[in-house]
Amino acid sequence: MADQLTRLKPRSDRSPGLVPRRPSRLRAPSPWTLAVAGVLLVTFLLRIWGVKHGMPYAFNADENAHFVPKAIGLFGHGYNPHYFVNPPAYTYLLHIVFQVWFGGRDGVYETYATNPTEVFVVARVTAGVCGTLAVWLLYVAGTRLFDRRVGLLAAALFGVSFLPIFYSHLALNDVPTLAPICLSLVGAAGILRYGRVSDYLVAGAGLGLAAAFKYTGGIVILPLIGAAAAQFLAPGGRSSAVRGLAFAGGAAFAGFLIANPYALLSFSEFKDGLDHQTTVADDAIGKLGLTQDNGVLYYLWTLTWGLGFVPAFAALGAVAVLWRDERRLIWVLAPAPIIFLLFMGSQTRFFGRWLIPVFPMICLLAAYGMLELAEAAGRRRPALRPTLLAVAALALCGQGIVSALHIGRVLSRPDTRNTTREWMVANIPPKSKIVVEPVVPDAWASDIGAPVLDGAGNGSRWVKFSTSRENKDPVTGAVVPGAGAIVNVENYEKALTPELIDAYEAQKFCWVITGSTQRGRAEVEAKEVPKALEYYAELEKRGEVVHRDSPYAEGKGPVEFNFDWSFDYYPLDYARPGPLMVVYRLYGGRCAEIPR
Repeated sequence: MADQLTRLKPRSDRSPGLVPRRPSRLRAPSPWTLAVAGVLLVTFLLRIWGVKHGMPYAFNADENAHFVPKAIGLFGHGYNPHYFVNPPAYTYLLHIVFQVWFGGRDGVYETYATNPTEVFVVARVTAGVCGTLAVWLLYVAGTRLFDRRVGLLAAALFGVSFLPIFYSHLALNDVPTLAPICLSLVGAAGILRYGRVSDYLVAGAGLGLAAAFKYTGGIVILPLIGAAAAQFLAPGGRSSAVRGLAFAGGAAFAGFLIANPYALLSFSEFKDGLDHQTTVADDAIGKLGLTQDNGVLYYLWTLTWGLGFVPAFAALGAVAVLWRDERRLIWVLAPAPIIFLLFMGSQTRFFGRWLIPVFPMICLLAAYGMLELAEAAGRRRPALRPTLLAVAALALCGQGIVSALHIGRVLSRPDTRNTTREWMVANIPPKSKIVVEPVVPDAWASDIGAPVLDGAGNGSRWVKFSTSRENKDPVTGAVVPGAGAIVNVENYEKALTPELIDAYEAQKFCWVITGSTQRGRAEVEAKEVPKALEYYAELEKRGEVVHRDSPYAEGKGPVEFNFDWSFDYYPLDYARPGPLMVVYRLYGGRCAEIPR
């Protein structure tokens, strides 16, 4: 024993008789490590392919108005965002990234004014990094709940799923929320398998952070409760579960306040923002253009393309298999998607991206269900087992792979709104009066970083007809005195009448630019806005089409208006991003005074 201890003691390299040590060899990564690394690399590349789409203009209204400008605003007025309609965790994250990347206030201010592309690309890549982190955390959760095969296949499915990929290309909080959701799932898996206090802390911290990124991220509380309930019902687990839930609650509260401190420091503002947010999804505003009236059916349909047909049915089959094999897992993974779908589907407005918070749970169920199916077939034909497993993986991820490659190609091409603008710069002189439907931000009429001195007088190249106010309430039709009623993007079609063409010509607004994401709302609900259809008919009758930019592949389209497919370009008919853009030239009234 003494000799052994002597041999373990460190010795000087200069000691007599010392045998030179062999250089240490790095351990080769295991096949599992290489597979996970490959999935993460592909995941990240799919999320940054086409990341500059639309630039230098942020055409998504939420991206243009919320997180990026709010993060920059923190440099000017301090860390209270004074805005809680969306929780501020992603805003704070971007603020930190901007501080590091641009060197602080002056750097980000100057870049945002002269080269907004760089600012938005940094913000979008940040979202993509968060999405990639979520995929890795889902692998960890799946490995804990099932095994490495399920974890890897769930991560691969999550990595190629259409909706998480598309919204990784936008500086919004949908995808960043997935990272803390998956972190909480890692903790919930640990609770189920080990029941340690540390697992409760991880699950609680992930829950708090998820809610601080997006309020609906709080749905991940259900897996935590399900795992705790399993421990509570196990022999001798009651006290551990109660104690663990107390720790999880404290961690959730701390995580939420760390990422959203002014929820407590400015509680009245927080409460007002939260009250507003809870009414948005159930608000009739923006309902024009909804192609379905049943939200539950809409979200079930969303699963078939946002995740895939095979994953949706595989997840359903997995619940039946788990009922036979290990029911505890059902209470961890199944309640959240079901309850979330029913709750969100009960609102009067619904959009595919609102379903994203429960994708991680569905991916875990789908991966398990598909592997169980392959294993069952493999037991009958053992020689075909490897082939069956490969086919199962391809079947599960195939639809996502196709949609991921499609959207990458689409987003890497010029947006129709930008190519239309290029044509206008070449063909419509500065100071010309134009009418542009609200399919572009206000900055679209300006040259970024280079105001046109002989343009509209405010730095814009052209003089825009105001589409933001109307002397009639677009909802009730009642006359509004004074400045008139505000007409937002959602109500624009309700304010259109054929008489507007006369007003355009009388005031020399001779160029009218339309976009299918506005006109389509009226076309799918013609009975709601008959005047809008009369307006378009009158415009086609009296206006000459001088330019058209289509987003569709040759011989494809048009795609009927839908609040998802018209904006995320999922159908294969799309070749590039943007709506169908049409430029009309009016020649009646005072427009006749302008030479052709």
